[in-house]
Amino acid sequence: MKQYLALVQDVFDNGTWQENRTGIRTLSMPGAMMKFDLQQGFPAVTTKKLAFKSAIGELVGFMRASRNAAEFNALGCKVWDQNANENAAWLANPYRLGEGDLGPVYGVQWRNWPAYKTISLGQPHGEAQIADALARGYRRVAVLDEDSREAASVLLYKPIDQLRTCLDTIISDPGSRRILFHGWNWAQLEEMALPPCHLLYQFLVNPAKREISLCLYIRSNDLGLGTPFNLTEGAALLHLVGRLTGYTPRWFTYFIGDAHIYENHVDMLREQLRREPYEAPRLVLSDRIPDYAQTGNYEPEWLERIEPSDFQLEGYRHHPPLTAPMAV
Repeated sequence: MKQYLALVQDVFDNGTWQENRTGIRTLSMPGAMMKFDLQQGFPAVTTKKLAFKSAIGELVGFMRASRNAAEFNALGCKVWDQNANENAAWLANPYRLGEGDLGPVYGVQWRNWPAYKTISLGQPHGEAQIADALARGYRRVAVLDEDSREAASVLLYKPIDQLRTCLDTIISDPGSRRILFHGWNWAQLEEMALPPCHLLYQFLVNPAKREISLCLYIRSNDLGLGTPFNLTEGAALLHLVGRLTGYTPRWFTYFIGDAHIYENHVDMLREQLRREPYEAPRLVLSDRIPDYAQTGNYEPEWLERIEPSDFQLEGYRHHPPLTAPMAV
């Protein structure tokens, strides 16, 4: 994890103090990148104990499109409790559905992206467009301005499983440069306890080498607490997708828009910089997860069947735990 420590040092050396919505200042730096060869090990932080089970629990919750803190808790992840039930702005938000509700956060966007089309009946190919949309799985939900044929439009809707579509495309068209999913939905930002930080995931397949890589873009990243979590989840997701599609995980490239250190995390990160990192561990997936490379059977439904216990770190050595409060 020398890349991680080098980034932390870079922010200490070149960042500037800035105010933000949490009320806790950050030392911030625009634009950062880390790149990991997963054949050399799993990018788990070793200069403190990684909350591996919590991070994997969160990832499993995302894959199940969870939107309540209680669902994440049941998977061993408690990081959403404060955002769900202690954030004053969210508690007063009319879109909050009750105790533990988070709104349509990450996994909802990943697995049930709300796609809409509005097609005018007055245009020359309106009926043909509607027929095409219906054939692609959309359904009619409303007719707008129906009193006038010229002005009338048909509103169509379907939920898009972005993550499943990625797996389908890896199988059917591995050379595609469009194998990606994202979580930024302008129409629903006000309905979420927290707008997404890790925004865009792009899978890149090398059919000749039977390898698969991942680029992850994060708009805003808390280096003290968020980065170790996001590195774990991204790398674990790549391993899972590789298993289900028959490719070996290779490069994990991690881009950050705003890389920052919270003022009350400085001591924790300074201590980590004084510690010598251990060798990277290895991620082991449960044998019960089907390996497409061995079976030849494509089983994407395992995205919903995965349990946190299906992920284990082998050979993980770490320094003593360090803690710091999360800014909400």
